[in-house]
Amino acid sequence: MSGNRRKAILVSAALVGGTLLMTACQDTDADAAKGSSSAPAADKPATSPGASTTGGNQGSGKDSAGKDSSGKGTAAGGGSGANGKVGKCRTDDLEITASDSTITGDTDGTVAVTLKNLGHDCAISGFAGVDLKTSAGSLSAKRTAEKSGQSILKSDKSVSFGITYPINNSGGSGVRITGLRVTPPNETKSVTLNWPGAATLPVTEDGGSPVKVGPIGSAGQGGAQ
Repeated sequence: MSGNRRKAILVSAALVGGTLLMTACQDTDADAAKGSSSAPAADKPATSPGASTTGGNQGSGKDSAGKDSSGKGTAAGGGSGANGKVGKCRTDDLEITASDSTITGDTDGTVAVTLKNLGHDCAISGFAGVDLKTSAGSLSAKRTAEKSGQSILKSDKSVSFGITYPINNSGGSGVRITGLRVTPPNETKSVTLNWPGAATLPVTEDGGSPVKVGPIGSAGQGGAQ
């Protein structure tokens, strides 16, 4: 076979191969376009289970009920929200004051102690610790039989309790009161205040405490204000 004829055969084969390759590519593109236009909407990728489709919460794995993808509830976070846990009132967050609340004609004197919340919302209940400083030493108040309910003390709000004591009508000098120490419920830190009530207590024969303390909310309007 001559050289010219061999070259002619090779050129023909290359042309045929190129034509077949172009035809195959055109058929593939046509099939792809046809498949795209005819695919139903149901064949589009679905949102993954539990993922949010709004805002920046996509893929969070939590539904609107606060559950994760395993079905378990998730915490609502801290603070004083509807589902948040409210901590107890701390001494450092309370402004504590005392005032004479004795009503003329009463057989006993009364001092109202007010606790104002200067911090975040907090829970307070039960009885405060009350000790009177006297010329005869420290005198601890006894709790009354009143019931105490749980109160949520909002920021900048107040709650009060009462201290009752016998008025010294004995004619004697009695026991002189020099100060008042208050420890909020479930706390160990105390504050010392000036005693605003009568200057003295009558001397008791049995040496017991004639001073009584009511629960949180037992003075004023009976609750947080």
